[in-house]
Amino acid sequence: MASQKHKKVIILGAGASGMMAAIQASSQKAEVILIEKNNIIGKKLSVTGNGKCNFTNINEINTAYRGENAGFEQKALSNFTSVDAIRFFSRLGIYSVNREGWLYPRSGQASSVADVLRMEAEHLGVRIKTSTSAIEAEKKDDVFLVRTDAWEYTGDALIIACGSKASSVPGSGEDGYRLAASFGHRIIRPLPALTGLVCSPVPGWSGVRINGKVVLLIDGLRVMEEEGEIQLTDYGISGIPVFQVSGPAIRAVSNKKKVELLVDFFPDFSAESLPAFLNERRKNCPYKDEKALLTGLFPDKLIRVLSKKPDLIPAIKAFPLKVTGGLSYANAQVCSGGVDTSEVDPSTMESALVKGLYFCGEVLDVDGACGGYNLQWAWSSGFAAGRSAAGKNQADQ
Repeated sequence: MASQKHKKVIILGAGASGMMAAIQASSQKAEVILIEKNNIIGKKLSVTGNGKCNFTNINEINTAYRGENAGFEQKALSNFTSVDAIRFFSRLGIYSVNREGWLYPRSGQASSVADVLRMEAEHLGVRIKTSTSAIEAEKKDDVFLVRTDAWEYTGDALIIACGSKASSVPGSGEDGYRLAASFGHRIIRPLPALTGLVCSPVPGWSGVRINGKVVLLIDGLRVMEEEGEIQLTDYGISGIPVFQVSGPAIRAVSNKKKVELLVDFFPDFSAESLPAFLNERRKNCPYKDEKALLTGLFPDKLIRVLSKKPDLIPAIKAFPLKVTGGLSYANAQVCSGGVDTSEVDPSTMESALVKGLYFCGEVLDVDGACGGYNLQWAWSSGFAAGRSAAGKNQADQ
């Protein structure tokens, strides 16, 4: 145990997972240095969730996470659950508010979450180096060497927690992928996820917000569907339901597959029951034309679009949109793709290729649905990587 107390751990990236890893490693008596290219730590975390920070979700959904190596995330999530996250942040001072399973800090400020992590890391003696970029990393004679733009650091273990290309926050980029690849790891092409979809243009409907359902078709096969508030835009379609299907949709477009959305603008009624409902409206007001018939059901802009269609029922229940891509990385909340998790131990986050090398957070090929799942992955994977890098046995966790 004495040797473990002096283990030196280098962590690259002071985002959500990197800060969690630093706290866990330091709590196990490791000597930790946390290197961040931005001028402050937790910069992306401080603006997440429109600045409100949905930091976890107590609703367990089988389809909440995606990646090429399906199910990889489950071990880490079971070792540090959403309940564990709530307790952890409660101890650090975050009083949480539960909104149908989505947990937020009562302050309403994402910066509160970043601040308590920073304060805990500083209290534990983590050495924090900001405005410092990792240029290269290697392992020589069981020692990791990290060269930055100002210094060279050495350690017994290295955790890569550099995040992904997603977000417009400065510092988001490809450093983590580049460094992982330098150690021989396969990188699954990162693509934007949790973002709007670019579709075949529909003139006149931009600005409409309406509750509806989107069905994702890939090569004609129904893949998934989501319901909620949809936003119709000049480039295509957005909103949380669209975000939820965007990752698979964008990857399918990238793979040259045929991708289509069917939009249901009136999920309250089935395609079979809707005609009777509309006929009743016609009987009540026989003087109304097709446009007037829809007044009170849909916004005016959408009515003008729907009324131009030769068959109204399919237009309302399954409006087709050809998906041609997604918005840029800067407009995406996360990325799909990243370090191939088949080359990573699911319990410890340690590389199967290089002993003492660990990964956590968005740099790995794990992306979650909207609703706090991506931050929960950051906490769970950071917990595993930090404790394991410090020499904590999994059985003792």
